[in-house]
Amino acid sequence: MTVETNEPGWEVDPDDEWGVAVITTVGRQLRLRREAVGMRAADFGEAVGYGEDLVYKVEGGKRIPRQEYLDRADAVLDAGGLIAAAWEDVKRVRYPKRVRELGKLEAKAVEIGLYECHIIPGLLQTREHARAVIGAAQPPYSPDDVERMVAARLARQSVFERMPAPAVSFVLEEGPLRRPIGGTMVWREQLERLVEVGRLHNVVLQVMPTGRDTHSGLDGRIELLKFPDGTAVGRSDGAFNSRPLTEPKHLRILELRYGTIRAQALSPGESLAFIEQLLGET
Repeated sequence: MTVETNEPGWEVDPDDEWGVAVITTVGRQLRLRREAVGMRAADFGEAVGYGEDLVYKVEGGKRIPRQEYLDRADAVLDAGGLIAAAWEDVKRVRYPKRVRELGKLEAKAVEIGLYECHIIPGLLQTREHARAVIGAAQPPYSPDDVERMVAARLARQSVFERMPAPAVSFVLEEGPLRRPIGGTMVWREQLERLVEVGRLHNVVLQVMPTGRDTHSGLDGRIELLKFPDGTAVGRSDGAFNSRPLTEPKHLRILELRYGTIRAQALSPGESLAFIEQLLGET
């Protein structure tokens, strides 16, 4: 019996040249191996638990296969691990190009600083919170795209597992912390996640209370990443048209704004106590 509701991967972005090249190559190898053993696409699909149409999409480089698809294909085609090994290439292009590029920068950074004004940052979101936020977009994403974007967002959170650990700081506005996105249980789980991350030895998490009449982050989101070689990149919603910044004079402006925001926010201890108080009120 095929599993039509559990598709083997995601659509390939035609503008992602590297992703297209990788997936096309993997798909071609799958087709050649299947044909070499004399197995029809329909029979192969039945054996791995997916529909014939999806088999053709993967083999034609139109669909990014998931790891379990490659593992099943390897077993069915008796490939001795060669097909399963393709996952090492596929996993590098399974997420949208923009998210991959951001993830690469975060994975290299020794310092990450982020001020977020409208939402809880993706690096801090739980799975269900991320699903609710992404699913609320208009026009709506397809369920498949929502799941892909959720998976990509969660994959970036591996930054908290790195060794040596980067120094990470967050400043979050009070307003988004009070918004019960996804319902009460999802909201509680998200607040608990903030407390958990805020207690990590390499993380400083602060809350900007709404009682502040004004502060330096009113222009919008600010992100700063610093790397081992002394270089850095920054971005701000309200300055320099949100484009990536690497020039020292521009980075100094963002660092000044971010430093001022941190000084105006609650201390880390006060911030965790505030979030725990919100938890008690839910």
